[in-house]
Amino acid sequence: MTAPYQDPKQPTETRVSDLLSRMNLEEKIGQMLQMACGHGDPSEHIFERKVGSLLHIQNERAALAMDLAAKTRLGIPLLFGDDCIHGHSFHPGATIFPTQLAMASSWNADLIEECARVTAREVSLTGLKWTFSPVLCLTRDLRWGRVNESFGEDPFLIGEFACAMIRGYQGKGLDDPEAILACAKHYAGYSETQGGRDASEADLSKRKLLSYFLPPFERAAKEGCMSFMTGYQSIEGVPSTANRWLLHDVLKEQWGFDGILVTDWDNCGRMFWEQKIVPSMKEAAALAIKSGNDLIMHTPSFIDGAHEAVRDGLVTESEIDEVVARILNLKFRLGLFENPGKPDLERQSAVIGCDAHRETNLEMARRSLILLQNDGILPLDSNKPRKIAVIGPNADDPQANQGDWAGASGQVGWMKDGHPRECTETVLDGIRTIAPEGSTITYARGADITLLKDAVDQTYNDGQEKQKVSVIAEPDEEMIQEAVQNARAAEIAVVVVGDNNFLVGECKSTATLELQGGQRALLEAVAQTGTPMVVVLMHSKPNVLPDSIQNAAAIIESFNPGMMGGTAIAEAIFGHFNPSGRLTVSVPYHVGQQPIFYSQVRGQHGEKYADMTQDPHFAFGFGLSYTTFAYSNLSIQKTESLTREDTLHFQVTVTNTGDRAGRETTQAYVSDLVTSATWVNKELKAFQQVDLEAGESQTVHFTLPIASCTLVNADSERVVEPGDFELQVGSSSREDDLLKATFSVSD
Repeated sequence: MTAPYQDPKQPTETRVSDLLSRMNLEEKIGQMLQMACGHGDPSEHIFERKVGSLLHIQNERAALAMDLAAKTRLGIPLLFGDDCIHGHSFHPGATIFPTQLAMASSWNADLIEECARVTAREVSLTGLKWTFSPVLCLTRDLRWGRVNESFGEDPFLIGEFACAMIRGYQGKGLDDPEAILACAKHYAGYSETQGGRDASEADLSKRKLLSYFLPPFERAAKEGCMSFMTGYQSIEGVPSTANRWLLHDVLKEQWGFDGILVTDWDNCGRMFWEQKIVPSMKEAAALAIKSGNDLIMHTPSFIDGAHEAVRDGLVTESEIDEVVARILNLKFRLGLFENPGKPDLERQSAVIGCDAHRETNLEMARRSLILLQNDGILPLDSNKPRKIAVIGPNADDPQANQGDWAGASGQVGWMKDGHPRECTETVLDGIRTIAPEGSTITYARGADITLLKDAVDQTYNDGQEKQKVSVIAEPDEEMIQEAVQNARAAEIAVVVVGDNNFLVGECKSTATLELQGGQRALLEAVAQTGTPMVVVLMHSKPNVLPDSIQNAAAIIESFNPGMMGGTAIAEAIFGHFNPSGRLTVSVPYHVGQQPIFYSQVRGQHGEKYADMTQDPHFAFGFGLSYTTFAYSNLSIQKTESLTREDTLHFQVTVTNTGDRAGRETTQAYVSDLVTSATWVNKELKAFQQVDLEAGESQTVHFTLPIASCTLVNADSERVVEPGDFELQVGSSSREDDLLKATFSVSD
């Protein structure tokens, strides 16, 4: 007879209860463990460890693991996940979008949602049901190696774009065959580093967490994100994995989160062997369980530790039952018992990397480009043949387009050569394709950034490689002279510089933000030729720019623009579209300005360094266009006697004052003028994009709930305080770019 847990007609609660009653302790503890299975036979994990989840496994090996799981005593299906961060990162030929930081530069939540939908369609065909994305970390110090994975420095924007990505991943619901689970990470405060160093102690009070770091995660939970992941760092002496207040009290009790909480890679083990807050894995396992974690990622010793913890009374089996019930509940809701989601190899060839997905990718690449500087040289005449020198280490490097968490970025062993070369359009590819017929295109690499590192022969306790200091390349005179000769013979030099994957990612923060290797020498040499220079920045995070770039004819910021980035950049150079991207991070003049972000807490003594400005080189929200825009007539419908229950209605006129059609991103900030506790000078509260023909004006209408004009007071309560507020509306966060009006809120 069919057991109740095997009957899909039974309520989920009945199925969970019945299955849990049939499980022994070994099976329960196994369900709490996720193991990496990038190579080897998965049967050991399934039959010996009885794991509930696997990562780094797909296609035929995932199908094999599903079949093996079906043959276990109770036939509990596995949950498969992987790091599909900006596309199906490690499936050859999958669609790799611009990195999360680049996507954020589009300021287009609908397009971000569609990119996540494309990713879900591709991922769901390979046996995976779960992506460890989006990243909701708040960028603070640009030296941090994982800036590229973030949406930038603003909590409101992070919440907007994260929820868009969650909707795209999770589709119509948990039983949607084309949907995958989203994962909000890293919960929370992981990006508040010391000296930019990855996973260092985060110097955060609860008030600071509540003020800036938690709001995007709260929005994700209420959007229905079904998994969260903890960070590596500790806060006030407590590792994230052991922070019951954060994991249980806030996430599960206050926010009502009913998905699963997974640790990051070996977070549980790290409490023993790295952070050293417990004497053995027995205590680490007990602490992880009691603190609110559900799934333990890649900590093989968790199994023995958890058994010992139960045996010695550090944790009860009923406490384990509570955790396992959450995991089983999700598996039932996903429909895995009826359909484990086997890979569809036949459909993969028609869907993964298909033309429609590449078109979505191209549109995102276009919208993510930011024009930072232009003396009028751009756009080039698309009908006039040109002599163009394409120069730079990232001008023809597919991995520079794709960035971290893609192909050959180092996280998996089966893609050492990366995605197939024909999948990616580099800047050189794009210019060769887009340039008018009769153009002459030359190419010189000009410089190296880093040299190949020696093989790594040491690993940490968790099996990850110990990173060596990257060997920074010296300027190569022969390479520079080739580039100089090409530049002298050309009308325009397109120079593509930035960083590479030896200088970005986990455990790879940088001590400097300077362009590394021979790039500065190359830029100076090309600049001295007198040939107008269009600089394309292709990197994981902002660099400080030498004079040679600051004096360039034009600068295009592309971050890592994805597989179609080269086509988009070439189209922008030749005016096939008008760039409309805007920064979501502030770009400094000097690394010593770190951390630099627009929403500074008021009260600093002075406003400048003794030796330089504190202003950014390029401000949050900034981006140029091939046309110009003007703002006027900011007005608020009602400015007095507003209450917390009211909505602020306001409008502003935006005029295209140039001679080309363009898209403007109108940004609305609010400043609470007098607060009971120190607070930030301004906060982004709303934005709208408006498309205007040359000479066209449009009145842009906004509605803003007064309830969103909050602060966190000295008692760590989020409140709207009565008093005067200033509304600031314009094209960026810079004071000179904003029109201002006041309104008042009463008790």
